[in-house]
Amino acid sequence: MRRSIQFRLNGEAVSAQVAPHETLVEVLQDAFGLFGARESCGQGLCGCCTVVVNGRAVSGCLYLASFAEGGEVSTIEAGSRLDAVQEAFIECGSLQCGFCTPGFILMTRQLLEEHPEPDDDTIRHYLSGNLCRCAAYPQIIEAVKLAARKMRQT
Repeated sequence: MRRSIQFRLNGEAVSAQVAPHETLVEVLQDAFGLFGARESCGQGLCGCCTVVVNGRAVSGCLYLASFAEGGEVSTIEAGSRLDAVQEAFIECGSLQCGFCTPGFILMTRQLLEEHPEPDDDTIRHYLSGNLCRCAAYPQIIEAVKLAARKMRQT
């Protein structure tokens, strides 16, 4: 049995018909054509499905879509211009295959909101739930540091 939910998606009011078992990542893909959050492990362990719900990063593969009712959901597709984090990831070559990049970018944004000048250990700890199969970890850490510098300059 499907039901209608309403929420804000990347700043716009939307509604979707969801089944009780559908995850947020499934609804984002099926109802809205947003594929930045990807299901990879299906267990909330890799970070590829990261989305932001009410200001907090969540694993979209585990987060039931019905829980988004009345909330604010942000994905990597939000905005029409690159932000400091995205620019830093490009400049540092942190993208490689790009499969994990949306999750890393969303987590980096949240990290820098909470810790504007993180050290290497804080970065590693904060991003430990995101896996990069290309092993671009040194470039990712450099991108986080560069993004922090860029954000302090604005």
